[in-house]
Amino acid sequence: MKRLLLTLFYIVLFAGFVMTVALWAIVLRQNVRTHEPVRIFVPSGSDFNALVDTLESAGILRSRNSFIITSQLKSFGRSVKPGSYIIEPGMSNNNMVNLLRSGRQSPVIVTFNNIRTLEELAGRVGGQIEADSVSLSAFFADETNYADDGFDVRTLISVFIPDTYQLYWSEDARGFYRRMLREYRDYWTEERKAMAEEHGLSPMEVSVLASIVDEEASREDEKPRIAGVYINRLRQGMPLQADPTVKFAVNDFSLRRILNKHLEIDSPYNTYMHPGLPPGPIRCPSRSGIEAVLKAERHEYLFFVARFDGSGYHHFSRTLAEHNRYAASYRRELNRRRIYQ
Repeated sequence: MKRLLLTLFYIVLFAGFVMTVALWAIVLRQNVRTHEPVRIFVPSGSDFNALVDTLESAGILRSRNSFIITSQLKSFGRSVKPGSYIIEPGMSNNNMVNLLRSGRQSPVIVTFNNIRTLEELAGRVGGQIEADSVSLSAFFADETNYADDGFDVRTLISVFIPDTYQLYWSEDARGFYRRMLREYRDYWTEERKAMAEEHGLSPMEVSVLASIVDEEASREDEKPRIAGVYINRLRQGMPLQADPTVKFAVNDFSLRRILNKHLEIDSPYNTYMHPGLPPGPIRCPSRSGIEAVLKAERHEYLFFVARFDGSGYHHFSRTLAEHNRYAASYRRELNRRRIYQ
C-alpha cells in the first residue's frame, strides 16, 4: 500500500511538473506573426475581448488561445489600459501581457501648422489622438476650461504653437490642452518675456502681432522687417491698418482685394477702424512669427505693400507719399489682372 501511494505521489508530481513546463512554454512562447513592428490602438473603455480582437485583426497573434491563457495566468484582463502600443516581432505572450498591462504607450507624432481657427485645429488634431474633433471643439468653446489659466476664447489659440509633438494617443481634450499649455509656458522663458517687454508688449500681445505677421509674410526672411513696421506704428500711436485683420473680421481669408465696404466692418479685429492690437490672434502664431516680433528689425518704415513681381516680397516706405505711389501701382496691377475682390 505504501509503495502504491508513493508511486501515485510521483505520478502526480511528474504530472504537475509537466503541466508547469507546458504552461511556462505557453507563457514564454513567441506569439507574434508579423516580421515588422505593428502599432495598435486600444480605445478608452475597451475590455479584454476587444483587446484580443484588436491584436488578432492586426494580424499579430499566432495563437489567440495561448495569449488568453497567459493573460489569465498573469491576472491580466480585468482592467485594460487605453493607448497606442507597438508590438515587436519575436515578442512572447509574456512580453505582450507585461507591455499591455503596464500601460507603457509608444507616443504618436502629432503635427499641426498653418491653423487659422480653433475649429480647424480640432479637425487637424482630432485625427491624430483619441480625442475627436467634436470633443476638442466642445472643450475649446467652454471658457471655464481655461479661464483660470488667463485665456478666453479669443486668446486661447495662442497656446497652440504649431510644431511637431510627441503625445500619448489616449489623450482626451483636456489632456491635449494641458500638454500644449506646458509647451506654451516652457516656450515663454524669462529671456523671451524680457525681449517682449523691450518692445512694450506682453507675451500675449507678441502672439497677436505674430499672427498678423504670419498672415502678411510670404517670405520667412521678411517677417522681422514687417514686424518692425507694426511695432513702429504702435509706438507712434498709428492704427495698424493690417489687411489680414480685416479678412479675419469678415471671415474671408480668400479676399485678394480689401474694399471700402470691408473697412467699414465694425469689429474689434478691424485695425483700420480700431487702434492698437486686436483682442486675440487671428491664427495660431508660428514660432518664426513670434521670433520675428521679438527680434523685429529696427528701421523707420511705417508702410508696406506687396510687390507684383512674383517674389513674395514687399515694398517698404518711410513716408505716406512714397507708400501711396507703390499702392497706386499695386491697385493698377490688380485692375489689369481683373482682380476686383
